[in-house]
Amino acid sequence: MKLSVGTETVDDLAAWQGQKRVQTADGYPRHITRMWPRRESEVLSGGSIYWVIKGVVQARQKILRLDEVIGQDGIRRCAIVLEPELIRTAPALRRPFQGWRYLDPKDAPPDLSESRAKDDDLPPDLSAKLAEIGVL
Repeated sequence: MKLSVGTETVDDLAAWQGQKRVQTADGYPRHITRMWPRRESEVLSGGSIYWVIKGVVQARQKILRLDEVIGQDGIRRCAIVLEPELIRTAPALRRPFQGWRYLDPKDAPPDLSESRAKDDDLPPDLSAKLAEIGVL
């Protein structure tokens, strides 16, 4: 799981990832993090990054590979290279956290069906409240 800081909706995340500066040379979006995954083989065996937007897991993306990136400061970082498609999930509340967290597959929110994935986005606060009481 990873917080999508600064985005209000899944569409905001998609727009941000569409910018060239967050894409790899092959056009795939990436997320750069300071820490290399300790569970690399699990992550690369069909893993996804689950995006927490405004305190609610709302989407996921399949992880394609991990690329080494050396910053201008000389520090080694990990670029998590992602499938471009954002798969909307059932909303699931998450408390704030720093960095990223592993999510046990049994605790992962299910993907929304094709018909639900095209639903209009609810305002983030309303989505969080509905998830809190178990309606979504």
